[in-house]
Amino acid sequence: MYIKLIQPRMIKRPMDTDLKIHMAPPLGLLTVANILRKEHRVVLENENVQLLHLDDAPDLVGISVTVDVLPRAMEIAAVYRKKGVKVVAGGIHVTCASHLIPEDAFDVLCIGAAEGTWPQIVRDFQQGTLQKTYRCTARMQGRDIVSPAYDMLKTEPYLYCNVVHTSRGCPFRCDFCYNSSNAQPYLNREIEDVLADIKAIGSRHIMFIDDNFTGNPVWTRKFLEAIRPLKLKWNAAVSINVAQDLQLLDLMRECGCESLFIGFESVNPASVANVHKNQNTMIAYEKAVEAIHSRGIMINASFVFGLDGDTKETFRATLEWIVKNRIETVTSHILTPYPGTVLHQQMQNAGRILTEDLSLYNTAHVVFRPLHMTAEELYDGYLWIYKKVYSWKNILRRMPKCRGQRMPYLLFNLLYRKYGRLTDWLCRKITYQRIGYIAQRLTRYL
Repeated sequence: MYIKLIQPRMIKRPMDTDLKIHMAPPLGLLTVANILRKEHRVVLENENVQLLHLDDAPDLVGISVTVDVLPRAMEIAAVYRKKGVKVVAGGIHVTCASHLIPEDAFDVLCIGAAEGTWPQIVRDFQQGTLQKTYRCTARMQGRDIVSPAYDMLKTEPYLYCNVVHTSRGCPFRCDFCYNSSNAQPYLNREIEDVLADIKAIGSRHIMFIDDNFTGNPVWTRKFLEAIRPLKLKWNAAVSINVAQDLQLLDLMRECGCESLFIGFESVNPASVANVHKNQNTMIAYEKAVEAIHSRGIMINASFVFGLDGDTKETFRATLEWIVKNRIETVTSHILTPYPGTVLHQQMQNAGRILTEDLSLYNTAHVVFRPLHMTAEELYDGYLWIYKKVYSWKNILRRMPKCRGQRMPYLLFNLLYRKYGRLTDWLCRKITYQRIGYIAQRLTRYL
């Protein structure tokens, strides 16, 4: 069989350049490819980095769906279904909100882990017994998780192909996150499998792209000891409570941790309390930043604006906190009630949803009615804080005290954020892969 896997093009936010959509390959679809390719011809096309070839005739098409790309995914599906090709939709939005997807949009909905659905989908298709819905009902174990097919990658279109996942899911259930829908349990992979992926990538600079790299500290310690001899340089996403375990922080630094992505969400305690972000408190913020910075680890802080405790003053207070604490990089979002989450249900029940246009659900549009400011004030504040954080003045004020951090800090703040369009132009001339490699060399990543 000829099976085609498609990643629809994401919608960029106002501050993003094409660097964002060329950042890394889609590991989910690469995992599906690895499940199927031993018995079938599998082709993967990522619309973020290439034109889709829609004039072919696969036996089966699989499309990965997040909420904001659903409209585009439906357009692609319509092209193939018109030709009589069966189309399977999977991904986080399908898993969490399958009941909200139009009945006639796709032939098949794949709910849950690909390992527990795709083999049966293919068998039923071959036997002419294809069902409308497939749900992973097996209790997944870490050993069941299949590695991505790294060798299928065409690396030139990506800044970084050295991305690895060590787990799935998150142990926390914050109301605004897809994990609040209980889409999947938190699972760590087998350490040997992760080490094999690192070896397959062939780089000492690794980006661990888990929802929560330290969700199981016992596993994390074992894994860190396993990678210690590899002398990696790596970054990962963690929850704020990682800083409560100073011995774990020490071990992370000893084993090559360079930076951590942390969801601070808000500097307003009332705001995070309203969405059950119980692991976040202002006292924890200050102690965490000090603990992480004192170990020479940089912080990429994520903030969500528009939580029910937020006001217009929240933006300025957040900026002051960011500058005061020399936060190296910042990622900001407008609160977005993803369909399938607890937050969406609450907003819908309260009549606060402003639009059902899912293409706007990318954390860069106001799709609900805020409590303590207007929609316009929320959107303007969101743009304002990006402009202020990455102004020359505040780039200099946030300069890391640790000399070894200054080169990667400047590369991100200047070449990715402030002058991202110029960097993107250069990438188009000499490939994204080469620019990513040069950035690694400049920051002493080998």
